[in-house]
Amino acid sequence: MATFNRIKQVSDHLIPVAKPAPLTRVGVKDDDDIVIVSAVRTAITRARRGQFKDTPPEDLLAEVLKAILARTGVDPNLVDDVCVGTALAPLGGAMTARQACLYAGLPERSSAYTLNRQCSSGLQAVVSIADSIRSGRITIGIGAGMESMSKHYNMNFEPSEKLASHPAAADCLLPMGMTSENVAEQFGITREQQDRLAAESHARAARAQREGLFKDEIIPVTTTVLDKEGNPHTVEVTADEGIREGTTVESLGRLKPSFSKTGTTHAGNASQVSDGAAAVLLMKRKTAHLLKLPVQGKLVSSAVVGVPPRIMGIGPAYAIPKACELAGISVKDVDVFELNEAFASQATFCIQKLGLDPAKVNPKGGAIALGHPLGCTGSRLIATILPELKRQGKTIGAVTMCIGTGMGMCAIIERE
Repeated sequence: MATFNRIKQVSDHLIPVAKPAPLTRVGVKDDDDIVIVSAVRTAITRARRGQFKDTPPEDLLAEVLKAILARTGVDPNLVDDVCVGTALAPLGGAMTARQACLYAGLPERSSAYTLNRQCSSGLQAVVSIADSIRSGRITIGIGAGMESMSKHYNMNFEPSEKLASHPAAADCLLPMGMTSENVAEQFGITREQQDRLAAESHARAARAQREGLFKDEIIPVTTTVLDKEGNPHTVEVTADEGIREGTTVESLGRLKPSFSKTGTTHAGNASQVSDGAAAVLLMKRKTAHLLKLPVQGKLVSSAVVGVPPRIMGIGPAYAIPKACELAGISVKDVDVFELNEAFASQATFCIQKLGLDPAKVNPKGGAIALGHPLGCTGSRLIATILPELKRQGKTIGAVTMCIGTGMGMCAIIERE
C-alpha cells in the first residue's frame, strides 16, 4: 500500500501524494538495478551542409545499433525491444525504425516502436525501455534516438483555430527562438551573458575534440554525400562538424539577432540544426552479470515537468530538482550536468536559477557547439556523460533538456 506523506494543492483541492519508491539507491548496488552496458553515438553533422545531409536517419540508427551490439558482443536474439526517439520523421518514424532494427541484425521476434517528446525524445526512449525492464515485460532493450534535420525539418502545418484561442495553448505555437527571447527578457539574461556561454561552449568542445575526448562515444559511419554537382562521394564520418574553434564573445557580438530586431538570440548563441543518432543498451544488473558484461552506469531516476510554453527553456531548472528528489540526493550532489543548450539564454537561466557551478555544466561543450538533432539528443547526452564522469573520476551525472511546448526532463545516472 502506498504511503501518503505529502499533500499537493491543485487549485482548491488538497490531494494526498504517495511518496514514490526510489528506483534505486545511489551508492548501493542491487541485482534489479537498471544498468547501462553501452552507449554510443554518431558524430553530429550540420544539417543541409554536412556529411550526413544525404543520409536517411534510419541509416544512422542502423549504424549505432550495429555498433552497440558489436561493442558488447550481445547476441541480437537476446534484445527484446527497441524504443527510438524522433521528433521529425514522417509517420513518426515507426516503419523506418523497424527497418533499421532488422537491418542491424535484430531478429524478427524482437520489437520496436518510436516516440516523440520533442527535444527529450532520445532520453524518453531510454527511460521507457528502463521502465519496461523494471516491470518485467522485457529483459534487454535499447533506447535510441535518430534525427535528420536535413531531410525532415519542415515546420509547415495548419494549427487548430479553436486551440489557438486559448492563451497558453497558443503559446505552444511560438517559434522556439521567440521563447528564447522571452526568457532573456523576463529574467534579465543579457546578450553578453549569452555570447559568453556560447563562446565557452565552442572553446570546451574544441579542446575536447583536440584531446580525443569524444573517441569513446563516437562510432565511425561510412556513408555517401553528394557534391554540388550531384556526384556521390564515399566518406567516413568520425568527428562533430559544428565546433568553431576560436569563437569569441567579440566575434559573436557582430552577429545580428535572428528573431527580433531588438532581441539577443542569434545563430551563434542558439543550438545548431543537425543530423545524428545514438543508442543505449539497458538491462538489469543481474542480467549483465549473467552475460559477463561490464556495467557503465545505472539509471537512478527521471522526471518530466511542465512549465509555461512561452518560456519553455526554463524546463531543466525544474526537472533537475525533481529528478534529484526522486533519487534521494540534492542538486549539489551532482558532479556533471549535461544540460542541452537549446539557447544560451535558457542555459544561462538554468545555471543561475539552480546556482550550478558552471565548470560542472557541459564540460565538453554543448549543443551550441556540437549541435542538437532533436530526437537524438537525449540518448546522445548519455553517451557523452558516461565517459566524462569516468575521465573526471566522478560518480553522479544529470542529463537534462528543455522541451518545446513548455516542459523539461532530467535523468540521474550513477557511473560505476
